[in-house]
Amino acid sequence: MQGSEIRTAVEWLVSAAPDPDACRWAWERNPLGVALLPAGRRWDVLVLPGDLGRAALHVLRRLPGRPGPVLAGSAAARVGFFVPEGTASRWLGTGVRGVGHGSWVAVPHPGRATGGMRWLVLPDGQGTLTDPALLELAMHDAVATVLRDREGRAGREGREGHEGRAGHEGDQG
Repeated sequence: MQGSEIRTAVEWLVSAAPDPDACRWAWERNPLGVALLPAGRRWDVLVLPGDLGRAALHVLRRLPGRPGPVLAGSAAARVGFFVPEGTASRWLGTGVRGVGHGSWVAVPHPGRATGGMRWLVLPDGQGTLTDPALLELAMHDAVATVLRDREGRAGREGREGHEGRAGHEGDQG
């Protein structure tokens, strides 16, 4: 990412802060490299379980246009999609947490690595957000992928476990 793109992303993010200078200071001085920004001002965040969020992002990247900013939590156990303000209060979905008005989001600096959180999609600085309807469709498609992957892992583990037991039983005879 170019320096100008990072500056544009930073300016867009700090525009949501009640005190932009305090936000910049937090990015510079906070040992975790994050600042707290209020949701519900410029955007809300929909937080999905990691495997579903990564699969949904993969679907969104195949579509025309660009998704909005996307954050991954530590160990990518959760993925947060920046969506239009007010989405969190209207969203109904099992396993999806809406972060909206009255909540705060820990946000890493766009140009630096942090200890836990990272950007999967950086803010473009223009205010592009993920369309909730497209995210919902991507999640439907992603669920099939996640379930197929889980079934594949379970099948492989079952076969490996069965083969291990069969070999062990043969040794006893």
